[in-house]
Amino acid sequence: MAILKIARMGHPVLHQVAENVDDPTDVEIAVLVEDMLETLDDAGGIGLAAPQVHVSKRVIIFFVPQGRESEDEEDMPTDLTIMVNPIIEPLSDETNLDWEACLSVPGLMGAVERFSHIKYSWTSLEGKLEEREAKGFHARAVQHECDHLDGKLYPMRMTDFTTFGFVEETNRNIALMRKGHGREIDDHVMEEAQ
Repeated sequence: MAILKIARMGHPVLHQVAENVDDPTDVEIAVLVEDMLETLDDAGGIGLAAPQVHVSKRVIIFFVPQGRESEDEEDMPTDLTIMVNPIIEPLSDETNLDWEACLSVPGLMGAVERFSHIKYSWTSLEGKLEEREAKGFHARAVQHECDHLDGKLYPMRMTDFTTFGFVEETNRNIALMRKGHGREIDDHVMEEAQ
């Protein structure tokens, strides 16, 4: 296993549509996933797509840790999931606006509109077809990672760049707003971030 270098915003690999994996059971895919797992653990993230480690293949790993789920009772922590050739289907037109960050956009965060309820399917490393529904943060995490497979970073989805900034500064402003101090931030974004 190896810790791989994470591509940062501006690298061409992050703007390519990743290739489908013909054989999810191929040993090369298993080795890639092991390296991605070690890289994710080292970086301290919750998800990683193969293009983020300079491999333009449709492979994702992610989990939803305790405490990151939303108030929706169907949005629960999710064990580590390894997905090959994932597909997302929105289950309603409802969306929500919430904060996102990314290992490929280090030190920054912004508010992004995403579908609130999705169904997603993928092939496992054993070649088995899997399917799940997701809401809240779980749905957001899957959509964020799948965007990497289509050459998109979360800032490309943003519509209000006043919510885009350095993590430390943005978190400080969010904390001040929750205490009733500091500069005004869009109320809708604040409600969704809570």
